[in-house]
Amino acid sequence: MALKNDLQASCSCSGTPVTNADYMIRQEDTESNARSYPRKFPCSLVKARGSWVEDVEGNRYLDFLCGAGTLALGHNDPEVNQAMIDLISSEAPLHTLDLTTPTKDRFVHTLISLLPQEMQGNVKLQFCSPSGTDATDAAIKLCKTATGRSSVIAFSGGYHGMGHGALSLTGNIGAKSKVHALMPEVHFFPYPYSYRCPFGLGGEAGVKACCEYFERTLKDPESGITKPAAVILEPIQGEGGVIPAPVEFLQTVRRVTRELDIPMIVDEIQCGVGRSGKFFAFEYAGIVPDVILVSKAIGGTQPMSVVVYNKSLDKWQPGAHAGTFRGNQLAMRAGTVVMNRVSQPEFLAEVQKKGDYLREKMSALKAKVSIIGDIRGKGLMSGCEFVDPRGQADSIGSLPASGEIAALVQKKCFENKLIMEKGGRHGSVMRCLCALNVSWEELDTMIAIYEKVVIEVNDEYTR
Repeated sequence: MALKNDLQASCSCSGTPVTNADYMIRQEDTESNARSYPRKFPCSLVKARGSWVEDVEGNRYLDFLCGAGTLALGHNDPEVNQAMIDLISSEAPLHTLDLTTPTKDRFVHTLISLLPQEMQGNVKLQFCSPSGTDATDAAIKLCKTATGRSSVIAFSGGYHGMGHGALSLTGNIGAKSKVHALMPEVHFFPYPYSYRCPFGLGGEAGVKACCEYFERTLKDPESGITKPAAVILEPIQGEGGVIPAPVEFLQTVRRVTRELDIPMIVDEIQCGVGRSGKFFAFEYAGIVPDVILVSKAIGGTQPMSVVVYNKSLDKWQPGAHAGTFRGNQLAMRAGTVVMNRVSQPEFLAEVQKKGDYLREKMSALKAKVSIIGDIRGKGLMSGCEFVDPRGQADSIGSLPASGEIAALVQKKCFENKLIMEKGGRHGSVMRCLCALNVSWEELDTMIAIYEKVVIEVNDEYTR
């Protein structure tokens, strides 16, 4: 109610919405209390192009959220839009359930061609309902069916969706605390996180401890964990705070799961399709997983989720998994354009170069202030973790995470026309999920706004 009262004070109070405040009040009156982004970004958007969006009052914002990483080529990319216009103009069917079409065939074979060589002749695809959470549920059903087992291993800090099954595999306790009796037999293992090492070691020692614990527990006949149907992880944790898995860790998980005949699922829903600087983030480790989850950017701005899996797992029967909108032809046409553009070596090299540049600037900013604890990421998936400089450091010297500082930075960024999202423990990590074709000038604009805001907030907290 406080938000509504504040908005009403500045509302035009006419019957027809005119201002951002008008739209926010109408939204609060009609939409679920579960809505989240309007609480942080109280605006009503009417235009978007590339990395920029514009609201009903004519304010322009630099969008470094881009649909939580969905818009790989930004808003309204001309080539992507034209591909969808051409499809509509051709009178092709737009929804086909799982019937095939030339558009679908091109999408499927384009995606397969971008897999590691060892996978290309040995995979099947399951098209799911549009959200990535359904791809997670489908993959778990697939692996349970194929193995006849029931338990699943996930990792602390992981995020795999908000559906009932996917939520059970997600680390965030706050999202789960009000939903009782989630999927049973989910076991959480520590994920390497050097700044807040789960073993209190940090660095290489912390990574090795995670690897040793994973292997020794799964091979221990007294561990209490039955042989799992699957192990699921993100090669770069997104909502968990932009935490890249070390190469050694990914390789260890792959080796152990192969030795024990446990399907390994990699969730590339946010970190895939070029965001890490490789088409798939797991490629940094040179591994070949059994199952890959893709969504968000794979649909080329349109809803799409797909499970790519080894043919040996294809044990389920017709109709074992379905979804009315799994035949979204616009997403397949647009997604093919995105895959062809993003997969080009020069494009991916540019993503890596821009990501390195951004983290270099963020690291320089970190040296100027006391409220930043860590800078990390790969490609154009970067995280900046805020800490309380007045707090007590832990055993490895890390200061307490500060969601309060991160929230203030986010608010002031929005006031300065920059949209960015938070994540991580206590919401303390500001995340970069900009368009992969963001310009150098736009990067510098973002950096200038962000540096100004962070220094201002730092001065408030340290004066």
